[in-house]
Amino acid sequence: MILDENTFRQIYDDFFEPVCIFLNRYSQNVQAIEDVVQDVFVALWEDYRSCEITYVKTYLYNSARNRMLNYLRDTENRMRILKNWAKAEEELRKSVDGIDRNSFHRLLAAAVETLPGKCKAIFILHREVRLSYKEIALKQNISVKTIESQMTIAFRKIREYILAHTDLL
Repeated sequence: MILDENTFRQIYDDFFEPVCIFLNRYSQNVQAIEDVVQDVFVALWEDYRSCEITYVKTYLYNSARNRMLNYLRDTENRMRILKNWAKAEEELRKSVDGIDRNSFHRLLAAAVETLPGKCKAIFILHREVRLSYKEIALKQNISVKTIESQMTIAFRKIREYILAHTDLL
């Protein structure tokens, strides 16, 4: 099949609305339907040379149906994950762990302050600035193994400090 701009425009004009109506069987979400159909036409335009398309109508309807089913599956999975997360957050919020979070954060900050200079800098870059070990290594001009070693030291010293000062919680 030869697909130039005029042919593509004609196919788009002829099939956009009918394919949207067809997808209405699967969902009544107009925005999702239009997005899926747009994706189908983008794929047709980008991939028409690599696809053996004998019947454009069949290709459009099958592609649209498959993409809509994938969209619905992904949306359902996303909603299930969000519901599980919300449930876990609610349980966490309701739970009483007996520790005042503000006091704990102050104690943690005090523990970080007691770390040796290089160890403290690496810990802060990783935990607060959110750099990866590799990014810290590049920034500090040291090896990733050194970063790992310093983080191990930081965790050990912080744990020891907190255990020694639990009376402050």
